[in-house]
This record gives sequence, structure tokens and C-alpha cells, in this order.
Amino acid sequence: MEKMCLDPRHRGDTNVYNGSMRQNKDRPHMPSLILAMLVAWLIAIPAPTIASHQGHEHRSDAGSEEHAGPAYSVPGLPFPIILSSAMTREEGEQAVTAAVVQTVIDAFAILLEQRREYPRFDESVNKNLLTQTVIEPRVISQDGKEYPLLVARTKEAGHVRLLISASSLAAKGLVNHPDQFAPILAREFQWVISKADTAPKPKTVLVERDLIHAPIREDKAIQGMTGDERTQLLQRLFDTYLKTVDDQKSLQEQAFYEPGSTTLVPPTLPDSTIHFYEIRVRQALQRIVRDPWFMERTPQAVKSLLNGKIWNVAFVKIDQRDWATRTRVLSQDKAIVVGDPARQIQPAALLINTYRTAAPDDPFYAETKGLPMGALSPDQLARVIAMEIQQNIMEKSMTGHVSQDALTAPK
Repeated sequence: MEKMCLDPRHRGDTNVYNGSMRQNKDRPHMPSLILAMLVAWLIAIPAPTIASHQGHEHRSDAGSEEHAGPAYSVPGLPFPIILSSAMTREEGEQAVTAAVVQTVIDAFAILLEQRREYPRFDESVNKNLLTQTVIEPRVISQDGKEYPLLVARTKEAGHVRLLISASSLAAKGLVNHPDQFAPILAREFQWVISKADTAPKPKTVLVERDLIHAPIREDKAIQGMTGDERTQLLQRLFDTYLKTVDDQKSLQEQAFYEPGSTTLVPPTLPDSTIHFYEIRVRQALQRIVRDPWFMERTPQAVKSLLNGKIWNVAFVKIDQRDWATRTRVLSQDKAIVVGDPARQIQPAALLINTYRTAAPDDPFYAETKGLPMGALSPDQLARVIAMEIQQNIMEKSMTGHVSQDALTAPK
């Protein structure tokens, strides 16, 4: 393998990685002193890269590319790996910078070796969707959120850039562990495909809600209710506020699963699947608010369904996403006023990706028994929904994630 030149005096050079594509299990781990230097140096950087977008939930065009430094190529990749000039400012930083760069290069080499196991990555490479990968000290979106990896659109339609945060690699202990970083990197390519997609999207159907008369309750009152009282309150919310159908009707004319079966059943009518899954969602939500198990184990889920925090739980068909469920919370500037007396709420939508299976790191993985989300029984679905809300609603309420991008419709 050629020695990488990270001297800032040679930022214009293009270095080529010609080593074998393997996981580099024999490479020694980075000494703790160097790792400490990396963390301290990255924390001290005063001006992190700011991309002109709003994170994974809503990304617009990428920010300036003027900070690009030296470039590296990996045989088989149609795009270069660019090192930000902010990463190579001082001679003493070469060792830690080299470790970060080598980790990224080796991770891509692993993906190339095993590309059949990573279909999103394979598709992105075959279609040449990615123009470059840039290693930055830190990656922060325009609204101040920091991300370990971020896909940003470019001025060239159908092409995107991938930004990698060196500080995140260090903080998560991934430097010099490309075998651990590779699957994380591979998952980001679902966003590469999604953000490069220029196909027109169907218009969102306006869903009417009776915000003023929505009978939302305070958390303390919800805790004091019986299961039957909470069920009755939920029914009133179905009539005024809480919706259980995808507002883009992505399941129109789609097949469905019977509970416990992996065989797809064609719909008898164009909207049969929509209504079929709405019934199943409502059955699951009724179990959550009625069964004492959920108030004991996932109290945030019960309260969020009845206090106005959740305003949509729906099955969807989103082929561009690999996730099984996702909770999206409207940003603060899109907050709504609900109930009497009025309360300001940043409402959340919980989306269930019908034809996807849960990933091993999903909190509800064991509950799904390997079935697609659309094949879960109401009891299974209740636990999946409750765990998703319990795990994510508070964190995302604080950061104000935007829901629009999560509702990306199928082609």
C-alpha cells in the first residue's frame, strides 16, 4: 500500500489507496495517547462544518465545498474521499488524521468486498449517485444538530455528497475499527438513494383535525384513569385529532399480510389495504391505553397518545427507507394549539414501514419474530409502537425533528 501523504503542503495531491480490500484485523489499535489527542483536538476546533440543510429529516442543498483538501481514491469507488482542510492544519495532527482517513478508506474497501450484502451501497455505486465523501472535524446541520454521517444534496440534480464526522468516529471508538464502521456506513446509503431521487412525489392529502375540540389530557389525569376511561378518551381522539392513515396514501392498491403470515394478499379494492391496516393500528393503540402492562413498562407511550403529543400512527410504504418504524416530531416553528384550555404542542407522527423487518438493534426486535411489520398481530404491534414511542418521543421532542422527509412517498 502506498503511504498516504497528509502533509498540508501537499493538499492538492491525489493519493491512491492500492492496498488489498480486507478488514485489516492485523492492524494494531491506535495508542490511547493518539486517541486522546484526536478527541481533544476535535473538541477544540472552533468552526465545525455547517451544511445548509436540516439533518436527515429535511435536507436541502449542501453547504460550501471550499474547505476540501487532499483527495484519496479506493479502487472500485466512482467517487473520491476528500479530507477537509480543517483536518490538516498542523504538522502534529498527521498521525491522528491518518488514522481517521485509513478507517474510512478501509470501511469502504470492506463494503466493496461485500457489496452483495449491502444492496443500498451497491445501487448507489452502480448509479454513481455520490459525487464525493468528505471527512470533516464535525458535521453540524444549519439548525445546529450534530450528526456522525450526513447526506447533502448538491447543485447537480440526482447527485449527493456524504459528510463524515471525525469527532463522532473518535467518540464512538470506531477509529482503527473499519469492520465496525462499515455496517454503519452502509446504512447511510439509504439516504444517498433517497436524497438523489429526483422523481416527482405525490402531493400530501390534507388531513382535517378538530384541534380546538380535541380532548387531550394532562399526564397526571391520564395516570389516574382506568383502562376503560383511557380507551374511551382514545376513541374521542380518533374522532377529532389522532389519525391512523398515511396522509400520502402510499398503501393504495398495495397487497397486505395476514397476521403471522409472510404471504402477500392482493387487495379486493384499491383502498382495502389502507383500511385493513388502519383497523390493526387502532386495535394496537387500544391495547396500549387499556392494558396496565403498558402504563407500567412504557408509560410515556400511553401518555403521549392521550396528551396530544402523537397525532398520527400509520402504516406506510416507503421503499427508500430501510427502517421498520420511525417517529418524527414537528419543529417548534410548526407547533400547533390544541384543546380547551389551549396547549401548544409539537406533534409527532409514528410511521410503520409495512414491508420492512426490524433490525437487530431495534428495541422491539424480539417482539417481531422476524416478521415484516405488516404481518404483526395487534398484540405484537402494540408493543412495537409503545417501545418506539417510549424510546424516541422525548429525545426527538427536545430536538424538534421535522416530519416531512419521513413521509417520502414511493415512486
